[in-house]
Amino acid sequence: MDVALGGTFDPVHDGHLALFERAFELGDVTVGLTSDELAPATRHVDRYVRPFEERKRDLEAELEPLAAEHGREFSVRKLEQPTGIATEPQFDVLIVSPETVATGERINELREEMGRNSLRIEVVDHVPAEDGDRISSTRIVKGEIDRHGNLTPDRNGRNPMRER
Repeated sequence: MDVALGGTFDPVHDGHLALFERAFELGDVTVGLTSDELAPATRHVDRYVRPFEERKRDLEAELEPLAAEHGREFSVRKLEQPTGIATEPQFDVLIVSPETVATGERINELREEMGRNSLRIEVVDHVPAEDGDRISSTRIVKGEIDRHGNLTPDRNGRNPMRER
């Protein structure tokens, strides 16, 4: 099967790894990585996003061992629009997170208008951080958690969640 997924992936974290793991379980993977122009438009918060080439390099470094472990191929392509590559005919499955299900449904509507088969939409749940909230790139950038969801200490070296 040919599997598609997309995102900004800045920085890559355990929630993203769950998406990638499921994708590689199903088939060969094409990751649509948002362009520098699209990335700010698809973010739910206003924050800095590293340049495409840096994000692509780091993403490929994360994908290589997963692809090898599953005996799969992968490619990373630039996304210029939110519906991205998934309207292309070769894909069978689209991996989404809970907040991007509506985008997946919109992609299937577009595919239907184009006379293409609908994609099987696979929803991968969020990965919780140590405090029970979901791991997100924004929380990592803010310094709340690390990429694995561990709470980061405050300026005094204390971790308020662990002191409860």
